[in-house]
Amino acid sequence: MTESTSKKYSLLVATSMGIRLTPVDSQPFHCSDTFKMQATSAESNVASVASYLGMPTKVLTAFVKGSPVSHFIKDNLKSRRMDFEGPEFEQGGPWGYRHQINMADSGLGARGPRVHNDRAGEVGRELSAEHFDLDKIFAKEGAVIVHLSGLFAALSPKTSKLCLDIARVAKQNGSLISFDLNHRASFWKGREKELAQTFAEIASRSDILIGNEEDFQLCLGFKGPEAGGQGLDQKIDSFKEMIGQVQAAYPNATYFGTTLREVVSANSHLWGALVTDTKTWEVIKPREIGVLDRIGGGDGFVGGLLYGILKGWDVQKCARFGWASGSLAVTMLTDYAQPADEDQLWSIWNGNARVKR
Repeated sequence: MTESTSKKYSLLVATSMGIRLTPVDSQPFHCSDTFKMQATSAESNVASVASYLGMPTKVLTAFVKGSPVSHFIKDNLKSRRMDFEGPEFEQGGPWGYRHQINMADSGLGARGPRVHNDRAGEVGRELSAEHFDLDKIFAKEGAVIVHLSGLFAALSPKTSKLCLDIARVAKQNGSLISFDLNHRASFWKGREKELAQTFAEIASRSDILIGNEEDFQLCLGFKGPEAGGQGLDQKIDSFKEMIGQVQAAYPNATYFGTTLREVVSANSHLWGALVTDTKTWEVIKPREIGVLDRIGGGDGFVGGLLYGILKGWDVQKCARFGWASGSLAVTMLTDYAQPADEDQLWSIWNGNARVKR
């Protein structure tokens, strides 16, 4: 799996962009009066690793016409070296459309971070295939990898259908499909049967499947381990056993991965990963990393993993680069990793935090 010169984009994502408000100085949200605002979404966070390392990326999303928040988001995507495309919806008055607001503090020490999502009137929920020329995007421009997330796929019936349409057209035009299952119970409530069918079809067309044991159980219906506590080695063996079941059910997929995270404190985590290319397993047992803000660590891992696949690296190198990308993301106040170069990430993997002059 190497970067194709015949396709315009290395990586393309579909997403609903929003903003995050974060209290300054690691304070709790409820007793703060000064906040940092940033543009964010899980899928664009994944694409940032490739975009900052020089690969062409594209974001399919929606905007509110004339909104200063939309203006802010567009400027942010441009600063992240990303192309973007999507319709502009009329706001429809003060009670109409807007971008989601993610209110999240960073936590500190023994006080864990808290997140509150306000997605009422979210403009991205309205996206469907009619808003894009999918034949142009995938047949004429082209993307080596198309990354989809269960967060966007479950956002609304319209976005579920859009993700299916994207997966179908992209696959027909030679793209690899990456799917991070990302189960969210609140998104699935009352739509379990519908979403199970949607996720199963997307997974059947996917070349890369990302998720933990619970994601595979709740999204795709696989049987999990017996109830009770599990040690690290048992968790690893259990995940490997489950992936064997997933491989048998979805033989098109050739890469599977998940992260391992144990929280010591808000600022110290044990961080690991499991990745296989169906031939070889790379097991990265949890190592301690410093954490400034944990949001985006998982997306950073996926972004680094996809970057490695695009470069044609072996499974060991892809997994380690993903681990380092996630480790970088949690040292930044943005939800996305902004690597200066590959060497910065390999230094993180090697545990070399010395000054580079």
